[in-house]
Amino acid sequence: MSSQSVALEMPRGAKMRGRLKRLGRVARQKPLGAISAVVLLVIILSAIFAPLVSPHDPLRPYNQQQLTNPSKQFPLGTDGAGRDILSRLIYGARTSLTISFTVVGIGIVFGTLYGLVTGYFMGVVDMVGQRVVDAIQSIPSLVLALAIVAVLGQSTTNVIIALLLGFWTGTSRIIRGQTLTTKENTYVEAARAIGCSNIRVMLRHIAPQVYAPAIIVASVLLGQIILAEASLSFLGMGTPPPAPSWGRMLDTSTRGYMIQAPLITLWPGVAIVIVVLAFNLLGDALRDILDPRLRTGG
Repeated sequence: MSSQSVALEMPRGAKMRGRLKRLGRVARQKPLGAISAVVLLVIILSAIFAPLVSPHDPLRPYNQQQLTNPSKQFPLGTDGAGRDILSRLIYGARTSLTISFTVVGIGIVFGTLYGLVTGYFMGVVDMVGQRVVDAIQSIPSLVLALAIVAVLGQSTTNVIIALLLGFWTGTSRIIRGQTLTTKENTYVEAARAIGCSNIRVMLRHIAPQVYAPAIIVASVLLGQIILAEASLSFLGMGTPPPAPSWGRMLDTSTRGYMIQAPLITLWPGVAIVIVVLAFNLLGDALRDILDPRLRTGG
């Protein structure tokens, strides 16, 4: 029994060491991507454990503490209402990341299925499907989101719906192009020849080839959604108060206190830049790692 357990543990340990070596090799090859992944992991964990990490209640105003400079009690200072900026940034990350991951998760799944179906069947299905995509993409995504929120009303759910309707089309285009290329491969033709159903061909033989592009698109799209949500909040059409939001923090500080206390405008802007840049750099690294053409070319 003891020898068997040792024999089982050795391959597991070898596999783990192999994975760690590959991870280290990838990190050395793509240092910016690795740094971005670490930064995003820290931000995501901070957002998840916001009640434990946040030094203060983000909604609590401290009387006689409005617009204070960074101090030991308030590491990034306070806003015009006397609320701790660091706490509001941490909880604002929770708001932005929740919306972003929800929109991207639903959008990637729907856009992938849409691109698979239209790219595989072609003909009338593809023509009608692509005209729908063209109609949506003819309207700027932010303008479309503003219009939808104005009609549906201001809430987190409506913001998610508005951003989802404007951002899934790009995914469907990319997946459709990958599907058009993949379905011409010999193994796909062989699957059809032996009588495999269309659903089986799409799910078993084509879908695995579009996973990598979908992951790359998702990583880049996460940053775009965060920027779009911040833009909506900055324009007063995002997540309603009192929920903290980076865009609303920018809006409030810019309108009332930009000259008097410029630092309160700086912090949410820096947070948005860091997260969007990190997602973009991570997307570039994933593209180089997962795209076989780039991998073999390097």
